[in-house]
Amino acid sequence: MTNAHKDALFVLVKSLSKSEKRQFKLYVGRLGVNTDAKFLALFNLLDKIKQYDEKTILESGIVKKAQLSNLKAHLYKQILVSLRLNPVNQNIRVQIREQLDFATILYQKGLYKQSLKILDKVKGIAIENEEKNIAYEIVELEKIIETQYITRSIPDRANELAIQAKELSGHNVMTSKLSNLSLQLYGMMLKVGYVRSDEDYQKVKTYFNDHLPLYNIEDLGFREKLWLYKAHLWYSFLTQDFLSCFKYASKWVDLFYDHKDMIYLNPVFFLKGNHYLLESLFYVQYSSQFKEVLERLENTIKEKDFPDNDNINSLVFMYLNANKLNLHFLEGTFEKGLYLVKIIEYGINKHRDRIDVHHVMVLYYKIACLYFGIGDNKTCIQYLKKIIENKNLKMREDLMCFARVLSLVAHYEAGMDYHLEVQLKSTYKFLLKMDDMHAVQKEMIKFLRSLGGIYPNQLKAEFQKLYNELKKYEDHPYEKRAFLYLDILSWLESHLQNKPVSQIMREKALAKSR
Repeated sequence: MTNAHKDALFVLVKSLSKSEKRQFKLYVGRLGVNTDAKFLALFNLLDKIKQYDEKTILESGIVKKAQLSNLKAHLYKQILVSLRLNPVNQNIRVQIREQLDFATILYQKGLYKQSLKILDKVKGIAIENEEKNIAYEIVELEKIIETQYITRSIPDRANELAIQAKELSGHNVMTSKLSNLSLQLYGMMLKVGYVRSDEDYQKVKTYFNDHLPLYNIEDLGFREKLWLYKAHLWYSFLTQDFLSCFKYASKWVDLFYDHKDMIYLNPVFFLKGNHYLLESLFYVQYSSQFKEVLERLENTIKEKDFPDNDNINSLVFMYLNANKLNLHFLEGTFEKGLYLVKIIEYGINKHRDRIDVHHVMVLYYKIACLYFGIGDNKTCIQYLKKIIENKNLKMREDLMCFARVLSLVAHYEAGMDYHLEVQLKSTYKFLLKMDDMHAVQKEMIKFLRSLGGIYPNQLKAEFQKLYNELKKYEDHPYEKRAFLYLDILSWLESHLQNKPVSQIMREKALAKSR
C-alpha cells in the first residue's frame, strides 16, 4: 500500500528494474566527468539501503545536509531523463511529444521550413492515434510559424489551419465534458456506493442528465466514445442497473477490439474496461460469458506487443485475481479458489507502492468471503479485521459496512458468542454513524441479537422466518445491493437444508448455467 511518508526519490530508485539501473549507470557514464559525481554515489547508496534514512546518507560523507535537497532533486531528474530514453517507455505518445520538442527547437533557431515539415508529419500521426490534445498544440504552433514564414500558399494554409483548430478544439471540448462527468460519477461511486433511496436516485439522474452534453455518435472519435461509455457505465453502476452496466462495459471493450492499436496505446483503459465488464457479468450471474471474457483478456495480456511496465503489471495482478475469485464465487467452488490467497498476498506486498488501500481492502473482503464459503470462519474474521481496523479507509463506506455485517455472521458461525454482543453494539453504532442502515442489515442485526433467547429446537423456524423476510428484498431496487456483498440467502438456505454454503451456491450456479 502506498505510504505518503516515504521519500519520493527512494521509492523511484527502488522501483527500477535491473536493466533500468544498468541503463542509468551507462547514461551517467557517457561522460567521463560523471563517473565520480555525487548524484551517482547517492544513487548507489539508495540502491543498497533497505529503508530511507537521512542520517545514513549524511554519515556516508557524500553530501552535506544543506546540499542534500538539491542533490536529490538533480538525481531524481537524471533518473527520469534516463527512463525517458529507455526504448520500453518509447510509446507513440512520447514519440509525438519528442517530435514536437524537436520542431520547437528548430523554430527557435529560425529554421521555419524544417520545423513545419516535422509538425505536418507528426500532426497526422497524432490525429491517427487519437492524441487530439497534442494535435491541437501542433496546429497552434503551425499557426505561429506561418505568420513568420510567409509563402505563396499562406491564404490556403491559414484557412486549412483555422478549420483544423476548430475541429480539434470541438473534439477536445467534448472529451473534456464527458471525462468530467465520468470522473464526478466515479467519485460518487467511491464515496457512497450505490444509490440507497428514490431521493438518491433522482439526484444522480438529474446530475447525469444536466451534465451529459448533446452529441451525435457518428461525429465522435475513439476517445470521445470511450468517455461517453464510461460516463454511462458509472451512472448504471450507481443506479444498480447491471444490465445497462453490461451493455456499456461491452461497448467500451468492443471499442478497443475494433481499434486494436488503441489497446497498446491505452492499456490502462483497456484493462479497466474488461474489469468492469467482468464485474457486470458477475452481478448478472452470467458465468459462461464471464469465463469467455476472462480467458480472452488473459490471452490479450500474453501477446508480445502488450505493454509491460510496473503500472500495467500492478493492474493486471489486481484485476485478474479479483475476477478469478469472482469466478469461484459464481460457481460456488470456494475450495478450488484457495490457491489464489498466497498469490494475492504476495502480489499485494510486491505492488504495495502502486495499489491504493481501497483496492487492497476489496481483495481482503473477497478473500474473507472465500473462507466464509468453505466454513473457515476464524480466518474469515482475520481478513475482515484488516478492513474494520483500517483507519486509512476513507472511501467505500459500503465495503466497511458489509465487512462488519459479515464479521457478525462469521462470529456466530464460529461459535464465538462471547464476542457477539460487543460486535453487535459496535456494528449498530457504525451503521447509524454511516447512515447506511438498510432493511437487510436491520433484519440481520435483529435476528443475531435475538439468538440468546432462542431455544435450539426453535432455531430452524427462526432461520426460515428470517429467510422469508429477506427474500422479499432480493429484487428490491435499493436493498438488493446487500446481496452483492454477502449472499445471506445462501447462508440461510445452508442452515435450512443442512448443507454447506458452497454446495448451495454450486447448485444455484448449475441451475443458472446458460
